[in-house]
Amino acid sequence: MTTVLPHPRLGARTSDDRASDEALRALYRDHAAALLRYAQWFTDDPAAAEDAVQETFLRAWRHLPRLLADGRPLRPWLRRVLRHVMIDADRLARSHRETPHDTMPVEGAVDGGYDSLLDRGLLAVALRELSPAHREVLVQTYYRDAPADRVAAQLGVPVGTVRSRLHYALRAVRSSVALAEAPDAL
Repeated sequence: MTTVLPHPRLGARTSDDRASDEALRALYRDHAAALLRYAQWFTDDPAAAEDAVQETFLRAWRHLPRLLADGRPLRPWLRRVLRHVMIDADRLARSHRETPHDTMPVEGAVDGGYDSLLDRGLLAVALRELSPAHREVLVQTYYRDAPADRVAAQLGVPVGTVRSRLHYALRAVRSSVALAEAPDAL
């Protein structure tokens, strides 16, 4: 039977809640410093590292009964959660970055389609420079909008091979286009 204890800010609390609070405090006391050092290894921002550690302990609190019942060491789980929290924070920060207005390219008023024609020409040259296997994957994926698993089935290769070929094909096309657009190339 659990006893209900009053708490000034949280209202009625049970003795189970109190035990989980103590367990969380002990968990924090035992692992917080190591997790903070681990987080600081990934970022130079001390505030971001502290936020990630706090989020990690919040997630530990949500799963505390299961974690305590498991009996396995908790630090590997905490480090894995911290790593995921930091990756998620980095992805979120990258998705919210905006291009400053002064670095955005200015579109011409009317170009008569000349820029589009040049872009298609550059792309056609870049595609011709690819190997047939890389070109096929790129065309299937981008121009025919086929998912990697369908392209893999059509070509009779593993999905990982399709993704690898796509990666290298895109890298080669970007490099070719960048070289062609460089001022020294004219």
